[in-house]
Amino acid sequence: MTTKVLIVEDDLLNRMFYEAVFKQRGYDMMAVDDGARVLDAVDAFEPDLITMDIHLPHISGRKLIRKIRRNPATRHIPILAITAFAGQRDEDEIRRAGAGGYLAKPISIDRLLEAVDGLLDGAHSPELQTQH
Repeated sequence: MTTKVLIVEDDLLNRMFYEAVFKQRGYDMMAVDDGARVLDAVDAFEPDLITMDIHLPHISGRKLIRKIRRNPATRHIPILAITAFAGQRDEDEIRRAGAGGYLAKPISIDRLLEAVDGLLDGAHSPELQTQH
């Protein structure tokens, strides 16, 4: 079974970077560049993992993470938050919203894959399924 990753990123170059990295891994991908379309994309695509930019048009990634976590049908999906705001307070707030992982931009291929692997490996753990 192919791993499905929903890429939520409004910056074209960043989106292309994630797509290239995930294509090398053989992942099935869908990209969304507007916060207003994320929840519909999650429902339609049923991803195994979501990479979530925090600053998006129309709604913040933090609010979207909370909405995904509140929905019983989607709360189990691991979310990797990726943001240009790298303060400890930002990370704490994003993790409280329900992100399982957090990366500050700019990111390297190795850091991205390490974070993705960690979230996917933990996706079947009871802790993640009962979180939030």
